[in-house]
Amino acid sequence: MELSWLNWLYTAIAQVITWIHTGYSTVISPDSGLNWALTVITLTVLMRILIFPLFLKQMRSSKKMQELAPKIQDLRKRYKNDKQRMNQEVMRVYQEGGANPLGGCLPIVAQFPIFISMFTVLNAMAHGQPKFGMSQELVNNARDAHIFGAPFPATFFTSAADIAKYNADPVVAKIVLVVFVAISSLTTFLTVRQSVTRSMAQMPDNPMAQQQKILMYISPLFAVFSLNFPLGLILYWVTTNVWTLGQQHWFYSRNPMPQFDAKGNLIPPKPPASLLSRFRKTKETAEEPVAPPEPKIVRQQPTRQPRSKRTGSKKS
Repeated sequence: MELSWLNWLYTAIAQVITWIHTGYSTVISPDSGLNWALTVITLTVLMRILIFPLFLKQMRSSKKMQELAPKIQDLRKRYKNDKQRMNQEVMRVYQEGGANPLGGCLPIVAQFPIFISMFTVLNAMAHGQPKFGMSQELVNNARDAHIFGAPFPATFFTSAADIAKYNADPVVAKIVLVVFVAISSLTTFLTVRQSVTRSMAQMPDNPMAQQQKILMYISPLFAVFSLNFPLGLILYWVTTNVWTLGQQHWFYSRNPMPQFDAKGNLIPPKPPASLLSRFRKTKETAEEPVAPPEPKIVRQQPTRQPRSKRTGSKKS
């Protein structure tokens, strides 16, 4: 189903796909699976770079919420019998601290129209429809492309007869699609687990902890719905999950969880070491000469002379 108010985004996505594919076609065959895989991966990376400022805003908001965690825990204990007052006080602390509990939704909200647009454009390709400014030649190249033996526009539920029209083995194509869906499910789980684990470590008594755990284990099941998606769209989802994993790891490594003293005051974190300083430290350690082992001192015990050879002794 196409959304008319997103037609401008459909056209933009189709145009970017055309540009990227044309660029790769100068060195790779236009109907090559490698060409189309690189086209989707490059498009995904460009989209994630575009919404990177939203990711930083989300992470900074999450960091502020972690720094306010002791105050929030104290409020929950103080107003545990008055939920309305507790919620009011919690929101007040968040506002005064500059934290936005809904900040984590920004990247998801931004990605949703992109995902819908990718689905619509790739679905048009799968049906051989040169829409949104795409040429018939581009659509035909996509339909002729195979990734590990699976047609680029095929879904798991595409009939064997239709897959055969793409000059592909239906069994091989379905196996490849299942493998990609499994990878999509795994990367979805790892992405959610990375975030939930950090959240639970910071706030172990969070009343939403159980719901977060449930979400962590349910989220991979949503990947099952991608069985009805074209292979190109599944590749997009896998790429964006891998990007998110690396992005979160980068941010978490540079921004460790806040530490508090006995009074609940925030301990200023040590500034992260720069890459250059780490390199210098490693180089200095490598070039530091190894001190030679100290020589072992062996004490010579005096040899006891026979009585007959001692000075002043009498011979028997």
